[in-house]
Amino acid sequence: MKIFVGADYRGFDKKERLMRALVADGYEVMDAGAFQYTEGDDYNDPAVLVAQSVRGDVGAGVGDASEGALGVLICDSAHGMTIQANRFRGVRAANCDSAESARLAREHDDANVVCLSAHFMDDGQILEIVRSFIETPFEPLERRIRRIRRLDEREDYA
Repeated sequence: MKIFVGADYRGFDKKERLMRALVADGYEVMDAGAFQYTEGDDYNDPAVLVAQSVRGDVGAGVGDASEGALGVLICDSAHGMTIQANRFRGVRAANCDSAESARLAREHDDANVVCLSAHFMDDGQILEIVRSFIETPFEPLERRIRRIRRLDEREDYA
């Protein structure tokens, strides 16, 4: 499974440590930036890159997404990145604050991007949440599939 990981300056150090832990777990991890610590950089750029990569946009710049690719975004509160990532058709980004919320996001909503707060979480919490997110499969009940399809009905998505 390919995992695209992005962060702004507030999540940069945590992103770097998370990526090392995921590689040690045997996952194929792709860095979606920020590629260096730059005080005050914008969360938008890595959020867009992860969203485009997870949905498999050609030329996204990080690498080709495989079926079932997932994304991880880390910024101060995780709110901005969640909002930005969800602007893309086919991306279902969830701001998760526990392993249980990550499990439910995957199992019930087929979330494909998890957004995490660098301000409110330590490395151990982030790793626990990401592992729960990655390891939980979607439970494809008819009502869940119907609801997920409705998410992309709008015409004004990218």
